[in-house]
Amino acid sequence: MGLSNYMDITVSSVEESVFLAKVAEQAERYEDMLIFLKPVLQKKGELAMDERNLVSVAYKNLSGNKRTAWRALTAIEENPKYTKYHEKTKTYKKKIEEELKVICKDAIKAIDDNLLKNATSAESKVFYLKMKADYYRYTGEVCTGTELTEVSDKALENYEAAKKQAETLPATDPVRIGLILNFSVFQYEIRKNPKEACAMAKAAFDEAISGLQDLDEDKYKDSTAIMQLLKDNLTLWTSELEEGEEAEKKQFLINFTQISN
Repeated sequence: MGLSNYMDITVSSVEESVFLAKVAEQAERYEDMLIFLKPVLQKKGELAMDERNLVSVAYKNLSGNKRTAWRALTAIEENPKYTKYHEKTKTYKKKIEEELKVICKDAIKAIDDNLLKNATSAESKVFYLKMKADYYRYTGEVCTGTELTEVSDKALENYEAAKKQAETLPATDPVRIGLILNFSVFQYEIRKNPKEACAMAKAAFDEAISGLQDLDEDKYKDSTAIMQLLKDNLTLWTSELEEGEEAEKKQFLINFTQISN
């Protein structure tokens, strides 16, 4: 099963495709956006910045709605008040999981089939590798066991490839900083590696901070907004790490006291 592609409107050019996609975005009709963007996704050559952003917005909002729904259903499923509805909630959540997986698979296929192949600039290559890794990560959010291991490894592979490619970009480049933001979230949430997540986020923040004064206004706004998210995550993760280490110390002392006695 894939995304629906029925639309009683014929799109005859890339220009028309971009216009209609923008209209669909204003109407918050994100599946329609992807249908309208089909000529853009299939065109030869590298996508223009606005075309690339439209593709990203469409997939991001489609997947974001499913991820939000999945989290809400998980909270309800785990609430003891609703135990008698557990099976129905579980079935409904499974439906959302499958819908999210379809969107993620579609995004990855679009990147593999055309977008990444036609990317020529380092920034574009980083953008698509990051995007591909993100959709493996989103799939991993609703997976367990062997399936989680497989998609997690694929996400890691693509994040690593994007990170290597990003070394050719300035440390202040918003695409590079955005990559590290998402890569660090992946390390924290999916790989359960908080120390690596913190180290990665801190290194990117420190590298970027010194060069901000050289950016133009638009890039400055984009970069500082992402850096603020990095900082917020660092603050939260560091606090949680410290609390965890303190709890471990207390438990060690308790165990040591019991052994001594």
